[in-house]
Order: sequence, then C-alpha cells, then structure tokens
Amino acid sequence: MSKIVKRGYAPNDEREFNQESMKILHGAGNDLRYLLNRGYDIKGASTFVGNHYQLSERQRLALVRAVSSDDHIQKRKEKELKSFLPESTVHIDGFNTIITLEVALSGTILLKAQDGTIRDLAGLRGTYRLIDKTDTAITWILSRLEQENVAKAVFYLDSPVSNSGRLKQRILELSKAFSLEVQAEVIHNVDTVLSSLDHVITADAIILDKCRSWSNLNRRILEEALGGYPYADFEEL
Repeated sequence: MSKIVKRGYAPNDEREFNQESMKILHGAGNDLRYLLNRGYDIKGASTFVGNHYQLSERQRLALVRAVSSDDHIQKRKEKELKSFLPESTVHIDGFNTIITLEVALSGTILLKAQDGTIRDLAGLRGTYRLIDKTDTAITWILSRLEQENVAKAVFYLDSPVSNSGRLKQRILELSKAFSLEVQAEVIHNVDTVLSSLDHVITADAIILDKCRSWSNLNRRILEEALGGYPYADFEEL
C-alpha cells in the first residue's frame, strides 16, 4: 500500500465543478428538486434535467447523489442522531463510510448534499482495493467513536465486493489500539440489514430512508479533521 492513490479522482473535476460550473449545477439542482417534490422518479427527472443543461455524466451523478425531495430530507433529519447515547452500539456501512474518507484524504471532489450528508463520486462497481489512505480513514472512524463513548461498533462489508475480506482484517487489526469493541461482518445484503437497524452510520440515501435512526459521522469527522474542505455544495439549494 505504499503507492499514492487518489481515490475517486477524475481529471475533468476542476472544470466540471469550478465556480462557473457550480452556478449551472445549482440551477439544475433546483429544477431537479422541483420535479422530485412533484413525485417524478429520480432517474427520469435527472435524465431530463441533465439533457436540458447538457451536463456530463459525472455532473449528473452529482445531482442524483446530492439532491432529494423536501419530504425525504425532512424525514431523514427527523431520524438523525446528533450524538450517541453513552455505551451504545453503532452499525457502520463500511464501504460507504471508509471510501468517502479515502476520497477526502485524496483531495478529490466531495458533495455536500441537501440532507447534510457528505457523499463522494468514487463509484464502487464491485471492485475495491486498500490504498495508502485506508488506514487513516479507519483510524479516524474508530477515534471519533471512542471520543463519543461508543461501546461497540459493527462494520458491515458487502461480500460481492473484491477485497472485502482484506478490509475486514485491516479494520480488526487497527481496532486493537482502541477501547471500544469492534466487529466486522462480510455479508451479502448490507443495505437490507442496515435498513432495519438504529444507530446506523451511512450516507446512503436508500438506507437513510428506511433505517430507524442514523448518524452523520463522516461530516463530523471531516469538519474536525479537514475543516474548510472544498465541497461541491448543494446543501442550501
């Protein structure tokens, strides 16, 4: 893992998410939000808006990941935990959480979504490998959980994704330096399992809509560790 890797980097990001491009994306985001608020399907609505504004595929993906209907945003915020109860057990969407932190450590574009979560554009597509940022990302998570007096953390990793077993072992190895109990589970249906739980740590919109409660942990970590990170900001649309 000595090679320096920029997780999620795309060479056109500086142009596609610069100040002028963000003005266009904010206009497109407002239009997409309007359609979602009126019941339009995200796929069809984002295609229509993306074609109208002549957006690139990566810009379209940014809109889909950052923009939601007002109803979904409200319901997610009602279930958001601002802090954990002492000695609680948390359930972590492993790849979702770790990859976003790896992207941040790589200096690659991140999205500040309307619901307040931080999302990336890395795109897993069934393949993953540990990089030079992985250990730091895991350590950030465990350190923050320890600070918040969490008793137990369970990482859930998707078994169909390559190197999920290696990531599990690395999580367990690094966890030995911390006081909280840590488990790592490699399972086939992470989204389904997390959707039925509380104290979930994820930014996945589908899980946020279904789980009983969730924590915006990555945002707290990044605000503390990186401060003024240059997000593509859609939060105040």
